[in-house]
Amino acid sequence: MPLFVFPDDPSWNEEADAVEFAVEVGEYHGRVFVPRRALQSLAGHLPKPDEALQYVCLNRPVFDKAVEARIMDRKLDPDANVHLTARDVRRVAP
Repeated sequence: MPLFVFPDDPSWNEEADAVEFAVEVGEYHGRVFVPRRALQSLAGHLPKPDEALQYVCLNRPVFDKAVEARIMDRKLDPDANVHLTARDVRRVAP
């Protein structure tokens, strides 16, 4: 059984202006947010919501790995969720 579980597909969160998906580690259930501004740095332009969602879906293994690294380093945000930055993603990208 894998240590990290990502039970749902990413979706657009209008209020957060971010792509959002779930992460589970044992008893911990949190949300991952990838702000559109972070994706701007990665994609080279400010993506529209549908483009942002597509970018995360097409690169999902890298985003999952970035989440795993943040949790392993115990770098959760004050709300116990993970708000990824472009730096987090670049750190684990091949």
